[in-house]
Amino acid sequence: MSSSPAQGTFSKIAGDEGADKPDPTEGRNGLRHIASLAMTKVADGLIDPKLVLAWLVTALGAPAVFAGALVPIREAGALLPQMPLAAVLQRMARRKWIWVLGSAGQGAAAALIVLAALSLEGQAAGLAICAALALLAVCRAACSVSYKDILGKTVSLARRGAVTGLAGSASSVGVLVFAAVLILGPGQSQRLVISAIALAALFWGAAALLFTTLEEEKSETGGDSIADFAVLREDPALWRFIIVRGLLVSTALAPPYLVVLSGDGKLGALGGLVLASALASLASSYVWGRLADQSSRRVLMFAGLLGAVAMGAAVVLWAAGMAAGWAAMPLVLFVLMIAYHGVRQGRSTYLVDHAPKDRRAAYAAVTNTVIGVLLLGVGVLGGGAALIGPQATLMLFAIMAVAAFFVARGLPEAEGR
Repeated sequence: MSSSPAQGTFSKIAGDEGADKPDPTEGRNGLRHIASLAMTKVADGLIDPKLVLAWLVTALGAPAVFAGALVPIREAGALLPQMPLAAVLQRMARRKWIWVLGSAGQGAAAALIVLAALSLEGQAAGLAICAALALLAVCRAACSVSYKDILGKTVSLARRGAVTGLAGSASSVGVLVFAAVLILGPGQSQRLVISAIALAALFWGAAALLFTTLEEEKSETGGDSIADFAVLREDPALWRFIIVRGLLVSTALAPPYLVVLSGDGKLGALGGLVLASALASLASSYVWGRLADQSSRRVLMFAGLLGAVAMGAAVVLWAAGMAAGWAAMPLVLFVLMIAYHGVRQGRSTYLVDHAPKDRRAAYAAVTNTVIGVLLLGVGVLGGGAALIGPQATLMLFAIMAVAAFFVARGLPEAEGR
């Protein structure tokens, strides 16, 4: 049977033109996954809490406490609700609808942020934007807890990393354009940043509409697949994976400390940070995705080592008096973000491939809940970390990343089983 144009295109993307393809819907579904995921990733870049929203609330005259609250609200809010959401998901025959609602909800929350930015100032603006971000985070949790299960149902084992990797690289192009506008000068316009957030809202809405067309078979509902912590007792490898992922949060927490070491507190740094992140994603996401299809365990190991090298290099440059150079910290940040994207690809692919097919959502929810608690604790202790200085904090993060390498060595291979 000849393959459809969609199947042929998707096979080229996945690099397996000669493989058997018993499911004629996989090509169409794969392309829908890539387009939907790319749009949501562009939206994520346009509304990045640690960069874009932090700049916006400051520009609106909100107290600094609101800028500091943005990342904990986003990260904890996106992870902690996942166990109850997984229970809802397991009762749904077609899981795509929870992802559709989550994406549409993120678009609505982004629109509320735009409304707040256009109509409020000071503390009122800070409160409204934080509240809207909390809504966005919960909707993001719905997408996160459902996506791995949906991907596992609609795209076969050796092609999932290519889907998420290409979506990440494709979305980077849009974020690169945003970064270029920020760097060239007009990006310092408050109106332009608000317009970017409005565009993010449209992307989330469009992704939700496209995902409604995904061809998904019905899933079994109920049973013993509801997410609970029993999976940790049943699967020791899951505990090891959680420890590895917990240690590797250092790659996500380190970038602000690089900014401190650079000594550049100007608003123009916003564009440079967005540019470094987007270039790293563009250069590495697809490659990491293909490597993860071969061994996501090794991706986690070597991404951790690369992150440790970047963080150590930042401290060495600071000690040598070179951290304030125009290229020093941007280059370090670029390498660090490559490692970060490797961690993201590796952890996502490992969890999908390791989990039993009827328990992917439960595994994802339990894992993300534990990591959410860890991140919330790190946020509370953030002030304490600041007391020891950015250099010591980066060295601590580097040690965590190296430890992740050794712990990940003991993980079983999830691919090719």
